[in-house]
Amino acid sequence: MESMRELFKVGFGPSSSHTMGPQRAALKIKEMYPEATRFHVDLHGSLALTGKGHLTDYIIEKTFAPKPVAFSFKSEELPEHPNGMIVHVFQGDQEIKQIEVYSIGGGSILFKGDLAQEPVQVYKQNTMKEILHYVDEHGISLYDYVLENEGDDFDHFLSDILEAMFESVENGLKKEGLIQGKLKLKRVAKSMFQQAQNTRREADRERLFISSYAYAVSEENADGGKIVTAPTCGASGIMPAVLYYCYKQLHIEKKDLIKALAIGGLFGNVVKTNGTISGADGGCQAEVGTACAMAAATMAWIYELNNSLIEYAAEMGMEHNLGLTCDPVGGYVQIPCIERNGYGSLRALDAAMLAKQLGYLRKNKVSFDTIVKVMKETGKDLSSDYKETSLGGLAKEFGLS
Repeated sequence: MESMRELFKVGFGPSSSHTMGPQRAALKIKEMYPEATRFHVDLHGSLALTGKGHLTDYIIEKTFAPKPVAFSFKSEELPEHPNGMIVHVFQGDQEIKQIEVYSIGGGSILFKGDLAQEPVQVYKQNTMKEILHYVDEHGISLYDYVLENEGDDFDHFLSDILEAMFESVENGLKKEGLIQGKLKLKRVAKSMFQQAQNTRREADRERLFISSYAYAVSEENADGGKIVTAPTCGASGIMPAVLYYCYKQLHIEKKDLIKALAIGGLFGNVVKTNGTISGADGGCQAEVGTACAMAAATMAWIYELNNSLIEYAAEMGMEHNLGLTCDPVGGYVQIPCIERNGYGSLRALDAAMLAKQLGYLRKNKVSFDTIVKVMKETGKDLSSDYKETSLGGLAKEFGLS
């Protein structure tokens, strides 16, 4: 598995695959070909179909500036991934390079041909079964396992990620008005938070707090604000919501939340390695489902559950998002994305609670690795209309009229 530094990335919304990935690709190409005078970019598959709403062309044009960029939008997919593009590099009238590159989810990119590079593998274990066997055999905690592979200074990275997550929550809770784009969607996180403060019933109040935190980050993301991929921009509200709730309502110290963040990230890394975190590849189950599993594992660790029950919580977080479609209205990461982050954060809390209560009554028969495999297979079976193309589902029925 790769480092978690490739899972948690601080950047700007609204989409890790449609905004952050193409931006990283454009930056690299710009650095490699300083002699270029102009570019032509063929956007393929999901990048073409929902690129406008996700600001794909905008971010590429901004990154290549001041050199001019022309675009072609082609609905057919390139062979490696639904999020593909071909960048034609020109010097004057002569094309000096043609580059095939893919945005494979979470802001990660994959170049083809002579620019291709093998990802750096930091972890020797690739499945949760292998990881749990290793920590049991060596008598270490999951957090110690992460530090053993990432290095002792990794806690500083996690601390920075936690602070960036909390900043995105707090920024979102302060803002009002409309989110950019044709949907004219109103920000509601601040009002939700105020409702939570004024709610007397404790159960309702707690769930309103965590929902307001998820909405705050998701609204920031939708408006192009600064967020952390966890594992993607589209699902970036779930992990921060759970962690901020633990900090503010449960009064868990940041030094412990850093460890909880690492546990959640470990499960996300397993999904990224063996399944997919790309909505264009696997539907929203790959994004919100993975984030829910990560947050459930995080919360289970906060509950001080054993490794088996942490796995149980994460498995439930993924299992009950299976088949979730990615059908953004107008190509914007707004409807149903923002609301799904609120639901996902609550589901994560429920999964951890159920693991805590049920795990001691009977052994879970479905492993986390199994559910990741099933999610990947389900994603392959989903029609492309339901994988970040806005051609089906809610996007088709709702419309923008």
